[in-house]
Amino acid sequence: MDKNEYDVIIVGGGPAGLSAALYNGRARLKTILFEKTQLGGQIAISSEIGNYPGYFAAGHSGLSATALVDTMIKQAEAFGTIIEKKAVKSVDLAGKVKKVTTGDGEVYSAKAVIIATGAQPRRLGCKGEVEYIGKGISYCATCDADFFADFEVFCVGGGDTAVEEAIYLAKFARKVTLIVRKDHVRAAASIMERAEANEKIEIKYNTELLEVSGEDILQQARFKNNKTGEEWLYNADEEDGFFGVFVFVGYVPLSHLVEGILDLSQDGYVLADEEMKTKLPGVFACGDIRPKMLRQVVTAAADGAIAAISAQKYIEHG
Repeated sequence: MDKNEYDVIIVGGGPAGLSAALYNGRARLKTILFEKTQLGGQIAISSEIGNYPGYFAAGHSGLSATALVDTMIKQAEAFGTIIEKKAVKSVDLAGKVKKVTTGDGEVYSAKAVIIATGAQPRRLGCKGEVEYIGKGISYCATCDADFFADFEVFCVGGGDTAVEEAIYLAKFARKVTLIVRKDHVRAAASIMERAEANEKIEIKYNTELLEVSGEDILQQARFKNNKTGEEWLYNADEEDGFFGVFVFVGYVPLSHLVEGILDLSQDGYVLADEEMKTKLPGVFACGDIRPKMLRQVVTAAADGAIAAISAQKYIEHG
């Protein structure tokens, strides 16, 4: 086996890919993982993790997301997985020997490939959005609602997810303002009835978020009524010192690498069964790159473990 020949190649270094790397490494399969940007996936932009089982601090406060990612990396490497900070340029997955070409032109081969490239929340594109991710801007109520207990938050979006998350956030926040760009929502009537009946939720239609700002944390937001053209400014309550903005305008699956090679859903997610098998033998997909009801570290890690076991069985039995 030459230096670029492996049992398993994993593309993507989020919790799903790192979990698969751990399980394959422990099975003593020669494994390499490629990640072109930051290891850890979506949790790398979070400051704290409070809902990963067994990773918990007294007083319900979260623990460092960076520390969790670092532990996952060290654990995978301790069992022999090689982790390379390289972009994958192209893949050839049709044959029995799979080939992966990286951005520097090197070709790697493997008996099995696990696609764990993930998905990213669709951003609004408003001024200051990127700068305040993890400092008041969030894309996950399940992850971060607890950090805004008894504070005011805004929830941006008009679909089922946005309205459902607004209802969820109302369990924690003092007040939730749902910002809807159009004069109506796309959410189901039954969901809207629950939101409208909740005294802690206010709905503003024909409204867009233009800009967020503050000193280190989110303290100010500028909105516009796109029907009247009127703009208004929201400042954090003086006693609170900051507030939250939760954005729910969809996800963008990072599936361009396998477009035209694997079957994708209408939204661009890689289709795989409960064993993480795709339509091609020896090719597996796990984590947020799959259509999922819940996008969390725990579900991604579970997917990665299943994909690794499926890859092991494929290598052993074909």
